Amino acid sequence: MVVNYGDIMSKQELLLTHLNKGKTFTAKQIKSSFGIAHPASTIRNLREQGYCVYSNPAVVNGTEVVKYRIGRPTRAMVAIANRYAGSSVFTRTV
Repeated sequence: MVVNYGDIMSKQELLLTHLNKGKTFTAKQIKSSFGIAHPASTIRNLREQGYCVYSNPAVVNGTEVVKYRIGRPTRAMVAIANRYAGSSVFTRTV
């Protein structure tokens, strides 16, 4: 069932709202709940916008899937990103 919120929010914004509330979703759940045809592209777009979206392996009904969630990177992850990409990766440009 696709949640219909009219033109108030885009599908991506709605997904982000739910992820920010601590919810996790599989690609199949993203398709069925939000009507997003290409969940991987949407997750990539969120990451490109600077959101820390984690992909965690899980088993659902005996099937291996990936669950997506919003998280906060550890200090070690930030240090590695800084080492390989430089501090400019942490600067937002408008």
